[in-house]
Amino acid sequence: MDQLIVSQIAAELKVRPAQVKAAVELLDGGATVPFIARYRKEATDGLDDIQLRELEARLAYLRELADRREAVLKNIAEQGKLTPELEAAIRSAPTKQELEDLYLPYKVKRRTKGLIAREAGLEPLADKLFADPTLDPLAEAAAFLNPEAGFADAHAVLDGVRDLLSERWAEDALLVGKLREWLWAEGLFQSKLMDGKSPDVPDHAKFRDYFDYAEPIRTVPSHRALAVFRGRTLELLDAKLVLDEEIVVGQPTLAEGRIASHLGWRHANRAGDTLIRKTIGWTWKVKLSLSLERDLFARLREAAEATAIKVFAEN
Repeated sequence: MDQLIVSQIAAELKVRPAQVKAAVELLDGGATVPFIARYRKEATDGLDDIQLRELEARLAYLRELADRREAVLKNIAEQGKLTPELEAAIRSAPTKQELEDLYLPYKVKRRTKGLIAREAGLEPLADKLFADPTLDPLAEAAAFLNPEAGFADAHAVLDGVRDLLSERWAEDALLVGKLREWLWAEGLFQSKLMDGKSPDVPDHAKFRDYFDYAEPIRTVPSHRALAVFRGRTLELLDAKLVLDEEIVVGQPTLAEGRIASHLGWRHANRAGDTLIRKTIGWTWKVKLSLSLERDLFARLREAAEATAIKVFAEN
């Protein structure tokens, strides 16, 4: 039994480690939560049904996290890329999501456009243009033509630079983590009736409250979240994570501004600024927005289901 897991669960539930240890031993022995709550109160020193259900869920999660952590460490070590700093960060990652953020740059990748650009020798150009936006991208790209790799002209080369940089930024664990928590704090959970669906069909009536609905994602009640997810599964509702902002053509969105700030870049009408601005926009629209929406919808669903189970147990 992993004592660290026992200690963590005890701290989260505000009970003694000995109580958690006893419950874990009973669960591992095949006992169910209702059985332990009713017939093994002496062994757990009074843990109730709700505490035991939370304990069981956290035990499963933390064990999966520990197994995944070891697999990630092994994979990166086999690549010869495991530094002491990276190992420390991986070992201290408190959630599966943060662990996967750290692992993302080291995952074996399919042949992405960014990888193809890197293999074609465009990385020095990408680094150069980002480091010095006063340079003329088209003029600099002329020295990196590689027709055999699909980069026959300067515009194709700059598309490769965009793909390379956007993939790099989208794998920045610190940036991704910052954006995720910002979206959780500021994002709106929005649902609308899908195009082509009639609001007047009797079977759709139970979802009427969600035909034009938006609420801060961090405060969505569990029953509303689950209703929207059910409506989406039935292909009745379209759910999105949005921000309360007015989009102005030619101006960066709030998310793009966050990325630019993280990168330490601002538009100053230099020769290379348009390329960098478009690459930041590409990073958000193509690489990050949908993946972060999936992450936060999964977080919302998990929290809503846990709340529903807790309410059911209390009743």
